[in-house]
Amino acid sequence: MISSIRDFKNPFFIGIAGSGMSAIAQYLQGIGKHVSGSDRFFKEGEYNETKEKLEAEGIGCFVQDGSGITPATDLIVVSTAVEDTVAEVQKARQLNIPIIKRSELLALIAASKKTIAIGGTSGKSTTTAMLFDILEYAGLQPSIISGAGLVSIIRQGKIGNAKVGAGEWLVIEADESDGSIVQYKPEIGLLLNIDKDHKEIDTLLEIFKTYKDNSKRFVVNQSHPLAKKFSQDVQQDFSWDGSDAGFKATGFAQQSLAISFMINTVPFRLNVVGKHNMENALAASAIAAQAGVGLKVCAEALSKYEGIYRRHQVLGNKKGVWVIDDFAHNPVKCAAAIQACQPIAPKVIAWFQPHGYGPTKFLRNDFVQEIAAVLRSEDEIWMSEIFYAGGTAVKDISANDLINDLKALNKPAFFVENRNGLLAAVRSHLTKDCVLLLMGARDPSLEQFAKDTWSRL
Repeated sequence: MISSIRDFKNPFFIGIAGSGMSAIAQYLQGIGKHVSGSDRFFKEGEYNETKEKLEAEGIGCFVQDGSGITPATDLIVVSTAVEDTVAEVQKARQLNIPIIKRSELLALIAASKKTIAIGGTSGKSTTTAMLFDILEYAGLQPSIISGAGLVSIIRQGKIGNAKVGAGEWLVIEADESDGSIVQYKPEIGLLLNIDKDHKEIDTLLEIFKTYKDNSKRFVVNQSHPLAKKFSQDVQQDFSWDGSDAGFKATGFAQQSLAISFMINTVPFRLNVVGKHNMENALAASAIAAQAGVGLKVCAEALSKYEGIYRRHQVLGNKKGVWVIDDFAHNPVKCAAAIQACQPIAPKVIAWFQPHGYGPTKFLRNDFVQEIAAVLRSEDEIWMSEIFYAGGTAVKDISANDLINDLKALNKPAFFVENRNGLLAAVRSHLTKDCVLLLMGARDPSLEQFAKDTWSRL
């Protein structure tokens, strides 16, 4: 029975290359465990960047054939994507090795530290990164386990989604999509927002209520009508729309690729785009205050914030065209990503690759309504076919259905079934002052697609 991180020494991760799995693997290696793992993307004689970076941390990496599981292995960690039929799971059972889900292990890690959990439908990774940067700048030597790599850590040659600090605070990204957020009992819980994404609103409200009940202190966004219902103390909450709160943001402005605003009486300036990033910075600062960090220190720290992997990642400007790569994948995030690009240029051409047939069908109307609402007359929306990761999904919807819905609303919407044909199709639509925004998630080849698009522009 595994009830504490003290109960094992040699964990093995099945699917270790995933962002959530690799983060926990690096953290455990950093606190003295002997970590190893396998992944279906690891092939003999084939270079894999994630594998190389994990091995540089001392983590043993194996092809997914069971060879990495030995009698010394005392814990098997699986993600929700790993099924019981996988050969390595079967081998672990034969050897009577305990098997635990990634989320359960993260809950055990969280219980071992003074943990700050960042929850909400959108903005979790960015807020987690911003808060970590603030606490680190303040000299508190925090640890972090995140779903996305911080540029400041990636520059050190690492994956960037985990770091072990000597201090007492651990900042984690708490995911509601699989319901695992209810397992955490943090010192401080944060609720950014509640929007329809993987689950219906009623289900999310139940999940976030449990999350609040499990948190010693709970901070919410008073500007979000559903989140504000969970307020524990309005003076520790935050708002940007004038709602009563202890931390208020005002005076938002965006100048090209930078934003500025005030929190209470302290001026902030960040080298990021979009009002949603003001909201994320506001949330991070409100939480930092709970850890004893003043707003002026927060502003100084965030002036140096370098961003996270594939969140409005600017690849550059060529022939007057800005190319920006973004992880946006639900309706609210896609709309926010488009809006954040609008102050940069008079025309935004947004391309989106939905992921999963079930999620796309579930959110079809929401995608259409949210995207249609933010498009200016000059802007365009393009889509390619839904990313299919395998499995038994029923392919009863196409991205072209969403495009046709947008066309019915008289929006400039275009479908390019194979994304490799996007640049050729969109080239005549590009102007000498526009943004080409590339959006999508879950598909590990999207980063390379964005880089290729930029190089071929």
